[in-house]
Amino acid sequence: MRDLILATVAGIAVGILFKFLKLPLPAPPVFSAVLGVFGVYFGGVIADWMMKYFQH
Repeated sequence: MRDLILATVAGIAVGILFKFLKLPLPAPPVFSAVLGVFGVYFGGVIADWMMKYFQH
């Protein structure tokens, strides 16, 4: 849980810094792209779970 909080705080800080420096945000511009990134991550987690489950 601590990692999630630190990652969120770091992301917010980077977003604020980039806006103050008038740079483009280093993130996908649309929410659907963000969900795609989560989907890729969770797909990897599910694949790891399946490999462990089927090896026993």
